[in-house]
Amino acid sequence: MPQINFTLGAYSELFMLLAAGTYVVAFLAFAWDMATSGKVAQRDAALLAGEKAQSAAKAEAKQAVLAGAGGGTTTVDSSSPAPSKASGSGVVEVADADLKYRSRRKGARVGVALSILGLLIHAAGVLSRGIAAGRVPWGNMYEFCTTGAFLVVAVFLVVLIRRDLRFLGTFVLGLAVVMMVAAAVAFYIPVGHLVPALQSYWLVIHVSIAVLSSALFTLTFSMAVLQLLQSRREAKIAAGGLDTGSFMRLVPSSLTLEALSYRINTIAFVGWTLTVMFGSIWAEKAWGRFWGWDTKEVWSFVIWVVYAAYLHARATRGWTGVRAAWLSIVGYLCVIFNFTVVNIYFSGLHSYAGVSAG
Repeated sequence: MPQINFTLGAYSELFMLLAAGTYVVAFLAFAWDMATSGKVAQRDAALLAGEKAQSAAKAEAKQAVLAGAGGGTTTVDSSSPAPSKASGSGVVEVADADLKYRSRRKGARVGVALSILGLLIHAAGVLSRGIAAGRVPWGNMYEFCTTGAFLVVAVFLVVLIRRDLRFLGTFVLGLAVVMMVAAAVAFYIPVGHLVPALQSYWLVIHVSIAVLSSALFTLTFSMAVLQLLQSRREAKIAAGGLDTGSFMRLVPSSLTLEALSYRINTIAFVGWTLTVMFGSIWAEKAWGRFWGWDTKEVWSFVIWVVYAAYLHARATRGWTGVRAAWLSIVGYLCVIFNFTVVNIYFSGLHSYAGVSAG
């Protein structure tokens, strides 16, 4: 059995604390960006509307000149602004709007930079925890939670390379901070050896896929919440109401959020399917049966059923919009219930004094 390095374990806890603190600052940067950039986006929209109005007036004036020239007279609507003046004003306004647009993303850039820094510190904490224990660092609820928070932020930053999802920064970093705080306050366990039932190579396969799938479900949960907010805002605007959700101007349309969430949920569902399958194989190796209706097994299957229903309903039954978002949220709530309530309060073969493998 590998020797436990308690000193390295203490350093791991320090890295986790520093990472959580960095995530808090990154969360505040994203929140500041969301709070301020929405107002600037509203001014940009007003400037764009003014520019379009000036362009339309310029076009009408030109048509009037051409019509007057064709009839032998020249008639120009005195109420129309001079073309050169309108054009110059529009250029200045657009330039000012571009400067404001670049400056309004300063908070998001700071948030991304701090997220990367926090992720590097977090990686040091996860690796040092694994080296200290002489095994993979996801053998109990504390390690599952800290590694899960690491993957949530990592997946978010990786997706940013291909698509601008900085509008999710506040939600993703907020959830990561909650996970880190829960790990430190509610699920903390000093570095140590695993119980015999968990000392298997299936721990690496089964739990690693479960953690990654849970991280993806966390992202789609954030998108589903934003989808509901954006859908409500769009309905209000369509009904002629006043747009008060200025920060939502930075968020894509509800249809775009739903489509992206559906694609990510599809990947996560495949991962969760493998989680259940490999868990059954591990159960047969450890306990001599593939399925025993243990509480943990039942709720893992419930999660699979909910997300299967979500994917099926959206693909074949036309369950789009608000209904799809709520079904995705219900699935994630089942994930949270399975990790917290089932692990802590339900006894079974998967429970080890509240420190199950997730």
